[in-house]
Amino acid sequence: MDPSVFVHSHALCESEQVGPRTRVWAFAHVMKGAVIGADCNVCDHAFVESGAVVGDRVTIKNAVQIWDKVVIEDEVFLGPNMIFTNDFNPRAGFKKDPSAFLPTLVAHGATIGANATIVAGVTIGRAAFVGAGAVVTRTVRDHALVVGSPAKEIGWMCACGARLAEELVCSECERRYESFDGGLRPLTGESS
Repeated sequence: MDPSVFVHSHALCESEQVGPRTRVWAFAHVMKGAVIGADCNVCDHAFVESGAVVGDRVTIKNAVQIWDKVVIEDEVFLGPNMIFTNDFNPRAGFKKDPSAFLPTLVAHGATIGANATIVAGVTIGRAAFVGAGAVVTRTVRDHALVVGSPAKEIGWMCACGARLAEELVCSECERRYESFDGGLRPLTGESS
């Protein structure tokens, strides 16, 4: 492991695949076989299971649980106590082989709010925003804002985190977007 990685004395980091400058705080547990990128912040009581993959510059707030077959791309924010699942229909008496678990993807720049639940097998799109307490049962489009249980799309979000007005121009950073294939994308020359 890179010498710039910080692991708190009360954390358990069994993985050697942790990127430079990542911090793992007290009572967090990163299992052997988990992959965590560079410049991440893994807060108290977080759990990252073997087979989970976390990109660079990801914030994993307190008590987040990331299971096998969950992939988190770069610059994602995971709010306190949010949770992923990886088995769509678990039964204690009928154990499944991990190969039967459903993969989940959180794309670059997405935010998942506190206490949200992400059900197995969905994709959270690029720069999407999942509101606090939402229960996501189906794929969320790029830049979409979803809230509620089950989560429903109620608007669009800029890459900077501001809610977009109907004109699809950000009032904070002035990025401009356009509708595309039922979703949203930045206009040519803009970064998403």
